[in-house]
Amino acid sequence: MKHWILFYLSIVLFACQPPETNEIAEKVTPSQYVDSTNLIYQILAERENSVLDSVINHPETFEIQILYTQIDRDSANRPSFTSHYYGIDTNNYFYPASTVKMPAAFLALEKLNELNVDGLTKYSTMLTDSAADGQTRVTEDLTSESGMPSVAHYIKKIFLVSDNDAFNRLYEFLGQEYLNDQLHEKGYDQLHVIHRLAIFNTPEQNRRTNPVSFYDNADILYQQELVESSRDFRMQTQNLRKGVGFMRNDSLINEPKDFSQNNFVAARTLQDMLKAIIFPDAVPEEQQFNLTEDDYQFLYRYMSQLPSETTFPNYAADTTEDYYDSYVKFFLFGDTKESLPKNIRIFNKIGMAYGYLTDNAYVIDFESNTEFLLTAVIYVNKNQILNDGVYEYDDVGIPFLADLGRAIFEYELACDRPNLPDLSRYQVTYDKSNEAM
Repeated sequence: MKHWILFYLSIVLFACQPPETNEIAEKVTPSQYVDSTNLIYQILAERENSVLDSVINHPETFEIQILYTQIDRDSANRPSFTSHYYGIDTNNYFYPASTVKMPAAFLALEKLNELNVDGLTKYSTMLTDSAADGQTRVTEDLTSESGMPSVAHYIKKIFLVSDNDAFNRLYEFLGQEYLNDQLHEKGYDQLHVIHRLAIFNTPEQNRRTNPVSFYDNADILYQQELVESSRDFRMQTQNLRKGVGFMRNDSLINEPKDFSQNNFVAARTLQDMLKAIIFPDAVPEEQQFNLTEDDYQFLYRYMSQLPSETTFPNYAADTTEDYYDSYVKFFLFGDTKESLPKNIRIFNKIGMAYGYLTDNAYVIDFESNTEFLLTAVIYVNKNQILNDGVYEYDDVGIPFLADLGRAIFEYELACDRPNLPDLSRYQVTYDKSNEAM
């Protein structure tokens, strides 16, 4: 796989410098989609790729949003950031799908630390009870080495294969009001995480979260009773009605789908939260998460680890899913099921639902000392019917995100930076024998 870079490398015809125009703005208007001074547009326009061409020629149809952040290091390895925006609009709704699992994972680790209970860790057994309509219990997890659930194992499954139940259990541990208020207090206010995933609960059911208990063997470490949110989280974004129709049960409803009671995270907020984990010392203190160094290393491992590198769960033995290396890695590799090169690591969280595809990633190459942040959203729903399962994920969406990642990667390879980054912080161990769940 060391020939991967040579295979994909193309000629870059412009300097690795941001254009002189002010691209750092809250919103890029439709006319700016094809602004020739826009760096992202320049990078994509140089590609000879039919999928890229079809998308960038119809950016409003595909609701494209791209946020690319260059990273420069000083002589002390301290990062500085230059962001480039293409179609970013914090007021235009898109369904974030599984990307909401990322802040839930970060906040679950923070909550454990702030509870400050002697003996309570991310590895403690976490049992979930039921106390209201629509709730379910969890008393074991046979995919873990111990056979029991824990915050650590849930987070692991979230990043390795985007497990929905794992997110739901962290959502229940956090509680709807706590989850949103804590993130808003950190400045991540373009965000509403207000429902479980893949479960059709009512808004009232989603405001109530299950009792949760943590154990050390038979000893109770911490108990949390049923929590009910008193807040009604309403969207402040625009364009909350999508499509021309949607499926409800087996019937077509001939009107746009209303997303006002659905989750939302702005693309810029997704990248800001990821930046706070990857570069905790480079963001304002109020935006940081209260995590230990062990928490950071734990996240770096499972945000970048591949299913094939994992023993618990044993995804290789799962006959119901094909957990290939790029299963949740859309940028660069989403359009291949081949083994991925080990010198390139992608610390990310993807989302895929209702025709929306999102990837939010920190990409590094240990061989070339390349690093960058990239967040992108694309909407692929030609028939404009929601929830019918007919989307152009494989034909348009994933190929677009894969080649977008390659285009940015190749552009970064051409950059001549005075200080190469020291990436040793992110060199974690993936040896299966070292797992301790």
